[in-house]
Amino acid sequence: MTLLFSQHASHTGFEAADDCLQIGGRPLTQLADEVGRTPFYAYDRRLLTQRVEQLRRELPREAHLHYAIKANPMPEVVRHLGALTDGLDVASAGELAIAVASGVDPRTISFAGPGKNPGELRAAIEAGVTVNMESETEMRRLAAIGRELKKRPRAAIRVNPDFELKTSGMKMSGGPKQFGVDAERVPQMLAELGSLPLEFIGFHIFSGSQNLRAEAICEAQRKSVALAIELARHAPGPVQLLNIGGGFGVPYFPGETPLELAPIAENLRSVAAQVREHLPEAELVLELGRYFTAEAGIYVSRVIDRKLSRGQVFLITDGGLHQHLAASGNFGQVIRKNYPVLVGNRVRGAEREVVSVVGPLCTPLDLIADRMEMARADIGDLIVVLQSGAYGLTASPLRFLGHPPPAEILV
Repeated sequence: MTLLFSQHASHTGFEAADDCLQIGGRPLTQLADEVGRTPFYAYDRRLLTQRVEQLRRELPREAHLHYAIKANPMPEVVRHLGALTDGLDVASAGELAIAVASGVDPRTISFAGPGKNPGELRAAIEAGVTVNMESETEMRRLAAIGRELKKRPRAAIRVNPDFELKTSGMKMSGGPKQFGVDAERVPQMLAELGSLPLEFIGFHIFSGSQNLRAEAICEAQRKSVALAIELARHAPGPVQLLNIGGGFGVPYFPGETPLELAPIAENLRSVAAQVREHLPEAELVLELGRYFTAEAGIYVSRVIDRKLSRGQVFLITDGGLHQHLAASGNFGQVIRKNYPVLVGNRVRGAEREVVSVVGPLCTPLDLIADRMEMARADIGDLIVVLQSGAYGLTASPLRFLGHPPPAEILV
């Protein structure tokens, strides 16, 4: 058995034996027979566990790990990571129900999102989770519902700082944003919070996601902690929770390299010392989603036709953008690039060719791999999209053209 390295992604933890991808200790072909249909997503619990263990080993113990379940809300994945991490972060009532059902302590669950409706706030209060308030209106609404329920909601303020996570794939702070409360308005909000029947928990400062530059992440962490220390001077009580977000990226495309954890760990030791000195009751939290799950998942479809069109080979599969929007390039890519794609039951392949992999949809956007070199595939072979454990199934337009949803399995 050999560790599988893709020419497209920088690395992957999956292995190949007898030229067949292995997942969960089983050949892909066997797993496909067990699932009974394609397409499907499969997640390897061993790789999920290894990622948490790696972070525990390399990062300082003061850094508490929370899993942002929007990356992959499959209940079995949430239960698995909920047992390994220190808390869960949710962004809807649906995700809240999954998090609560996972069995974790509700006090370790936080609820973020710029548009929580009254029903969601009610559910959060009744569950006893922390609400990351994103506006003054939401704060007042939370307090009013708390009075109605005769409960004192746990409340943190999501802060929109005046800085961003540089080189981030998705920037969520700096300048006008729908997320959080502008930092300069937080002191006034804290003053009002002190007069309301709310339990002040702390701050949530999330600057961006999918970043492969350690120095950018370190800078954002330092600025986030400094901002929290300054804002805490106006707080009605001690800061119990300081969530400085994550931003840890994973490599998807040629030329990208894995994030270096060593400089981040060193930086966290420094900022943790500042937190101990200035916010002694605060728990320092890293909120990670994609970094836990992306590289532990694959998307599998089957070749249902092979055709030649004016010199170009097309592999037509039973899965496409309706089930994996990100792999088609239609989930935030400005210039389309291929995800790492291979023939799962012919990983290396004695014969190689350049092909395009498409799905069954009646749109030219349904393109999974564009003129990509891989093993020669025939009808019935299995096409695998690596790096598919995050923002795959639930970030896709599943009802587009009425095809059935894929299966999901944790192995």
